[in-house]
Amino acid sequence: MQSPFSLTTHQQPKRIARWPARLAAVASAIALLLGTPAHAEGQLRIAYQYDVGDILLHVVRDQKLIEKYAAQEGVQANVEWKQLSGGAAINDAILSNTLDVASTGLPPLLTVWDRTRGKQNIKAIAALGSLPTYLLSRNPAVKTLDDFGRGDRIALPATTISLHARLLQIAAANRYGRDKFNHFDELTVSLPHSEAAAALLSGKTEVNAHFASPPFQFQELKDPAIHKITSSYEILGGPATLNILWAPERWQKENPKTFTALRRALAEALTYVQGHKAEAAATYVRLENSKLPVAFVQEIISLPDVQYTLQPQNTYKLASFLADVGAIKQRPASWKDYFFEDAHAGGGS
Repeated sequence: MQSPFSLTTHQQPKRIARWPARLAAVASAIALLLGTPAHAEGQLRIAYQYDVGDILLHVVRDQKLIEKYAAQEGVQANVEWKQLSGGAAINDAILSNTLDVASTGLPPLLTVWDRTRGKQNIKAIAALGSLPTYLLSRNPAVKTLDDFGRGDRIALPATTISLHARLLQIAAANRYGRDKFNHFDELTVSLPHSEAAAALLSGKTEVNAHFASPPFQFQELKDPAIHKITSSYEILGGPATLNILWAPERWQKENPKTFTALRRALAEALTYVQGHKAEAAATYVRLENSKLPVAFVQEIISLPDVQYTLQPQNTYKLASFLADVGAIKQRPASWKDYFFEDAHAGGGS
């Protein structure tokens, strides 16, 4: 009698053929249980911004620098680039594991750093440059912050929580006292920079002010009816980081070679932008399919106030303010708390 455990000749190949798939499934399950990655290193989903504050990332993407340095680490990189609007959407994508690395303004990073400390431990990889943001108005009666009144409407990316909203709150706190930090909040409206610029330039909507970012603020200032009230540099007392690149600690630990490749790619992009302004401007215009003249973008990124650097500048002032007003629960001891250790050696603030 045939043993119930024996295989007939026609059964054997079919059943044996199932073993590789079963072993792969078991290996994946064990990997998850042990907390090790179930996928090969080199997979990177990265979100970046539309503005020239992310021009380093435009160069990294165009020249495939992550792939270049990953190959030197013995890794074949597969980089997926995405453009998402708004810090909240990006935070959700990171936390739901549909995104690995993102560029945003500082407040979204500090918010998610605060909420994930001791869990996902989200931190910054590098700053992407210090660029000023301008508060503009087309109301001739408004010459200083004190002149804004109930009839004014200030457009910014997101009321209360965006970088521009927080800068306006810091300006109010500096001017009227910490308990009046939300003095201007009732005057603000949420609009993407492109729509806010169009509204301000038209002069036909309720929006008569815009806390803008480059390149939009420079387009708006070409209209003689529009003038600058203040800037992020004035509010924070010096050059200040505009955009910042960050990721969960899990991705950094599971992909150490890709992380190193990303840092090296940023360093090469920085050298390239600093030495090839015209070419960098052309790269930005091409990748964004922008209607801006390349010479105009080059003019912006060549301004003395525009400082491309991987080291953070004046970020801790904003972090301290958010802790003061209860926007984050944990006060960082310094900027190093919300940056990965790899960024510490170059200094920052």
